[in-house]
Amino acid sequence: MDVLQVLWKNGPSTVRFVHDKLNEQKEAVIYTSTLKLMQVMKEKGMLERDETNMKHIYSPLLQEDKVKGNLLDRFVDSMFNGSASNLMMALLGNDKTSGEELKKMKELLAKMEKDK
Repeated sequence: MDVLQVLWKNGPSTVRFVHDKLNEQKEAVIYTSTLKLMQVMKEKGMLERDETNMKHIYSPLLQEDKVKGNLLDRFVDSMFNGSASNLMMALLGNDKTSGEELKKMKELLAKMEKDK
């Protein structure tokens, strides 16, 4: 997921660029580990590699919204017994939820009600 996040945020990138971004976010990652991971992700159809230049450029083949949607569905199923309302109650009661985020949630709920 970390590799995909870097590519989704920054667009097609070299292994070196992804590696440097990962090292900014976490403890030191070994370059060869990043390279191998991205090669395996390519083999599994998660990334594509442009080899037309000296530097290989990797791009995600997976769409961010679909991957995150699938992960969210699995999370809600496993942690909240499939209940979106239980997830929302946990989010609303969380100290990390800012006033601005609560406002956005209220606006989204109002829009959803209006559209139904």
